[in-house]
Amino acid sequence: MTESRPHTLFSFGTLRDEHVQTALFGRAVPTSAASLAGHTTRPLKITDPSVIATSGLDVHLTLERRTGAEVEGAVLHLTDEDLAAADAYEVDDYVRRRVLLSSGESAWAYVDAKPLRPAERIVIVGDSIAYGRCDPHGGWAAHLAAAHIAGDEARCRVFNLAIPGTTLTEVGEQTPALLGPRLPDTLLLAAGINDSALRLAEEQSHDGLAHIADSLGSLAVTALSHNARLVVMGPVWLDETRTGDYWGLRFTEARALALRETLQTWCAGNHVDYLDMWEPLRDRPGLFTDGLHPTPEGHRELHRHLAALSS
Repeated sequence: MTESRPHTLFSFGTLRDEHVQTALFGRAVPTSAASLAGHTTRPLKITDPSVIATSGLDVHLTLERRTGAEVEGAVLHLTDEDLAAADAYEVDDYVRRRVLLSSGESAWAYVDAKPLRPAERIVIVGDSIAYGRCDPHGGWAAHLAAAHIAGDEARCRVFNLAIPGTTLTEVGEQTPALLGPRLPDTLLLAAGINDSALRLAEEQSHDGLAHIADSLGSLAVTALSHNARLVVMGPVWLDETRTGDYWGLRFTEARALALRETLQTWCAGNHVDYLDMWEPLRDRPGLFTDGLHPTPEGHRELHRHLAALSS
């Protein structure tokens, strides 16, 4: 019989209520006071009748990023079964993610299911598509920055640190030194297709996806050390008929799809947000300059899709 593992869950709302704990877990669970820096709360309207019946409230709280703020709450000490019951209790507006408490310890917390909606300071890392190549206006990242900063210019920031040609391994190596002075609360990783490319001479032997899990794991650790939320954007569709031998690299739709699946699987297994960017440009070759890089209109389509996923 497998022994249940202990879990720590930071609660800032109804899960601290002993009545709710008894309804969910069959008992009041051990708790200890805790706080979460860099966050504030805002009200969230609840419509699920079973959740309202359990909590007695139709308005709960959700977290929002705020530099200099702190949320007081409690850490609940849960078993595997307890954590599964808490997952079932939380409505679809929440997802469970790792946070770094003011004490320096990490814990689970239920946060906004739309990963960019509560963000204040976003750092973007990735390759040439995130950089905005082939768009003099700066690509989808520039559109995101303009909309985000316009929401609250006094406190909202976007830093685009994408580098054309980079791979996830290189992003993982370069990012830790770049985050400190930017005080990020969200690390947006635009995982492009460079990791799916093959050099023609290595096509039969090289597995360009073998390092993905290590790179993502490293970036997750880096993000958590800054109490930032890692958000992974998947690759966009590519027009294989036009990519050809691109600087000695060969890009194929099959390998781009394999990268997409690898990213989705890792994110789902590690409770990390995944934003699928494949569909907006799929089978729309006119929105690419060379089969790989979107046109300015292609970038606008990507931003529209990203905004819909995030608001």
